[in-house]
This record gives sequence, C-alpha cells and structure tokens, in this order.
Amino acid sequence: MGKTISSCLLPALISCFYLQLQFGTASDTIRASESIKDPEFIISQGGVFRLGFFSFANSTNRYVGILYNQIPVQTVVWVANRNRALKDSSGVLTISDDGNLVVSNGKAEILWSTNVTNLVPNATTAQLLDSGNLVLNNGDNGGSSSLWESFQHPSNAFLQTMKIGVDVKTGRKVHTRSWKGPDDPSDGNFTDCLEPFNIPEGVIRNNNQIYFRTGPWNGHFYIGLIEMNTVYLDGFYVVADDEGKSYYETYEYSNKSMLIYYELDYEGRFVERKWDAGKGDWINRYLILQNDCDFYGKCGAFGICDPKKQPICRCSKGFKPRNAEEWRRGNWSSGCFRTTPLQCQRDNNNGSGGAGQSDDGFLKLKTMKAPAFPDRSSIINGECKDQCMKNCSCVAYAYDAGIGCMFWSGDLILMSRNSPLAESIFTFVCHLRNWIQGLGLLLLQQ
Repeated sequence: MGKTISSCLLPALISCFYLQLQFGTASDTIRASESIKDPEFIISQGGVFRLGFFSFANSTNRYVGILYNQIPVQTVVWVANRNRALKDSSGVLTISDDGNLVVSNGKAEILWSTNVTNLVPNATTAQLLDSGNLVLNNGDNGGSSSLWESFQHPSNAFLQTMKIGVDVKTGRKVHTRSWKGPDDPSDGNFTDCLEPFNIPEGVIRNNNQIYFRTGPWNGHFYIGLIEMNTVYLDGFYVVADDEGKSYYETYEYSNKSMLIYYELDYEGRFVERKWDAGKGDWINRYLILQNDCDFYGKCGAFGICDPKKQPICRCSKGFKPRNAEEWRRGNWSSGCFRTTPLQCQRDNNNGSGGAGQSDDGFLKLKTMKAPAFPDRSSIINGECKDQCMKNCSCVAYAYDAGIGCMFWSGDLILMSRNSPLAESIFTFVCHLRNWIQGLGLLLLQQ
C-alpha cells in the first residue's frame, strides 16, 4: 500500500520547503563562488547538523555556528566568531579570495577566519559533515585532503569521533574551552584536555591551573571517574602512537540511536547531555565536581579528603597541618607535613638507594583516588613495594592491572575517598621503629 500525506501535514511540509528555499540550501558545502548571508544556513548531508547564523534568547548578538538541525531546542555545539559577535544581521559567511572561510560584517570587516596559510585561491570548499565537523577541503573531494577542521578547533562541546589530545613533539593541543556564560560563547576560564604526564589522564584547568583530574587511564577507563566507567567501556578510548609522541581521547557509541554529547560548561563542569525525545529536551548529568573533594588540591599535600566527614580534610597518619590556624578556619590548601623524617639512607654495600626497611613502613589507605603525577613500571604487583623501598624518593605506590605499578615522589596531592573503583594507595610513613611495626601490621591486616 502506498503512503499518503494527510491534509493537515501537507501544509507543514510545504512551509518547511519554502523556509529552506528562503533561508537555507540543500547543499552541505560552500564553494568559492558562494556565500551564505544571515539568516541562511547549510545542512549536513544526513540532516543531522546545520551551519548558519543564530542568536541567544537574551541577546541581539549574532553568531555563526554549528547546531543540531533536527532538535527543537536550539543546541549549539560550535561557534566560529565566538569572541567577536555580529551586532546586526548583516553577517556573511564566505570563502575569501585567499581560500579561507571567513565571517564578515556589513562593513566587510573580517570577524573570524580559518586562517590557513598558502592556500590556492578559488580552489577550496567548506563542507559540513553529519559528525558535526566543518571541513575546509582542497576542492570537492569529500574531505580527503582537509586543510582545516572545526574538530581541531573545538568550542565547548565534545562530539563523537572528535579527538581531544596533544602532540608532545610540537606541543599542539586540541581541547575544549568553556563559554563565559550560558548565553555568551566567548572564551571562558576552563579548558579540558588530555594530558600525557607519565600516564595519560584528562585534566580540566581553570586559567591554566589544574582544577580537576580524572586519574590515570588504565586501558579501559580513567580510574578516578566512577560515574563514567560504564560509558567509557561502551565507547570511550585513549590512543597513543607507537613512539608516544601524540595522545588523544575520543568516543563513538555502538548504539547509533542514542543522541548524546559532552559539554564543558561555563562553571567548569563536564556534563553529559542526552536527548530525551519523550520530554523533548536534553537530560543533563554532571559527571565531575559532585562534591568539594573533587577539586584539585582541596586538602593540600598529604591531606585526605572525605566528603562524608566534617571537616572534610584531615592529615594522613604521621602528618600534621602545615598551618593549623588556616585549617581551623576551613582553608586546607596548605596541606600537611611529616612529623618524623624518613629514616632513609644509601646502602653502601651495593651503591643503590635503601629505604631503611626496619624503620619505615607503609600505611594502607583504601578506595583512594590516585594522587597526581605517578611514575609507572611494568613490574608485577608483588614487587611494587620492594621497588618503592629501594628508592629513597619514593613516598607511595599503588597497583592497577591495566597500568602496572605506580610510584610517587615528593608531595602527594589530591587524595580523596570518593573513588571506590580506584586502587589502594600505600602511603610511605615513618615513625619510631617499634611503633610502626605494630601499627603497620594492624593496618595491613585490615
């Protein structure tokens, strides 16, 4: 039986057809001889995204951006002229004489450009893909020789197949940056990037200062992100090249019917946004910064943060607050100091560093988020302690099956009890020999 269109639906389809003729084009590509003017737009081939002009409800500023096309709620995932808004509807998006894609105003002032050098004039095209990636190509070749991509210059959204990472050799990073406010897409204070460190992990920075850490990547998920482990197992992964010169994280879900993306919001929170067709709106789930213990350095060096206790910060056993007055006022950032120096001295018999095994011991702390900046080793679990004991600078160790042994030296930052999936951290402490032997035996048997 053939399909028919009801009389009430037909006018709506005709209306949509004329709106597209008036404001948009069926094409997904802008060529050298073409431009789109406010309020025109182009649509990706499968109709998933559109590229064009928009405003926020509480502002008259105009922007060029990429939005979900089939969602009734205006959802912006990328903004070109985020730091130089159009003040009226005179904007034009076109490919300039030098081959770059540019946004200009009615005075022919360029407000934004792809800014690629050494392009061939009249040879480039800009294509919007169904992934949400805007690609500047060297001709109509479907992106096989892309010259610039919006996925390499994200705004605040992290979309499927986008690669967030760093090239260690060149120092170039691809990261998301928050908006300044809910209706202001200009550069905010927060960035989210994959940091290689000694073991790759995700880091959010606030004005270049570490604000939040995911914990190290163990091959399946970030061991400090208990809220996201099932999601990562479904689609997220971290990739490092053979020489360890570049790292990136990306994701692609096996369930293609699930509409979901991630956003670094203007308050520095990493948000999962999932479309609920029944409610006709996005459902937000805040995956980090759920309590004060999530903030980097909340309790300072050798401080332990427990959101279920008051006050939330305390010092590890064998340590005292570095600034007792500040701690009484609820400012714990100065951390803790060791009350008794480690009894560590060089073993003159073999020339290696010895840790005074009869005088020093380890305190087992369960379900702790791994402190920042561990070193790693491929040695098996049972040898982690011995390896740490041989190194005078080693103050803690832990083991994860996907990572191997992790070792820490110097001050331990960000130890919190909000991560039951994290591996136990064995903190190196020293007191008098008889005291540590009795206490250490008790703690290690728990």
